[in-house]
Amino acid sequence: MSSEETDLPHRTPYIANTGAHPWRRFVAIGDSFTEGIGDPEPSLEGGHRGWADRVAEVLAMQVDDFAYANLAVRGRLIGRIVEEQVEPALALTPDLVTFCAGGNDIIRPGADPDAVAATFEDGVARLSSRGATVVVFTGIDVAWQPVFRSMRGKIAIYNENLRAIADRYDCIVADQWALKEIQDPRFFDADRLHLNSLGHHEVARMVLRALNVPNDLVPMQPDPLPVTTWRTARVGDLVWARTHLVPWVLRRLRHQSSGDEVTAKRPDALPYNRLTARASAER
Repeated sequence: MSSEETDLPHRTPYIANTGAHPWRRFVAIGDSFTEGIGDPEPSLEGGHRGWADRVAEVLAMQVDDFAYANLAVRGRLIGRIVEEQVEPALALTPDLVTFCAGGNDIIRPGADPDAVAATFEDGVARLSSRGATVVVFTGIDVAWQPVFRSMRGKIAIYNENLRAIADRYDCIVADQWALKEIQDPRFFDADRLHLNSLGHHEVARMVLRALNVPNDLVPMQPDPLPVTTWRTARVGDLVWARTHLVPWVLRRLRHQSSGDEVTAKRPDALPYNRLTARASAER
């Protein structure tokens, strides 16, 4: 590569803004990923922080009249997300909406990524009809995860559908598939399904890049992977299966969800920063 090429600026959306971002009302909808599961913080609403809270914190610091709502509920399939969250989101008159859904559907046996994408498109069409900026998320590349590797093809097909939908409705794509930093077990919770605080932090950084919002979030370095033997690893796999996989399978067989008794942690669009959120939770 020539010196002239290396001196070229990055293409948008990676050129830093010089002014404040344009958004004043942010609404996040989806499932456990957007609720923040895997990133516990008992002092906050719902007991979890997550990437959406982290993005809201940055956006709120840059303008005076910012408000944030999070309607996501863990375990939700895409049909229920579109049915239960889209209209309440629109009623809050957002100018920025993040919509991540379909992952719980795609990982189920026999799931049709085209059918899931059709339901997703219905939600996007409605969310974008009022002029809000809509951010959609591709699924994570699971090539490095032995348990979920067989689902990689379905996830890739679903992602291509989402990219086409984003193009039709002028959505911003938050590309988790390309986010190599989180393709590492150290960025995941003990259940191997949800991101931990490191993972949520990296997703927040990626979303802010996609939104072209300058920020001072820096990469978080995980501890080195512990040295382990084959036998120790297999014992760990058995513990994981008994603690996390079997209960998940049993819920599917019983048509139950981890979110059956859960409601949205921030159903109203209210002023937000981490300190005021903690104070509200403690009252």
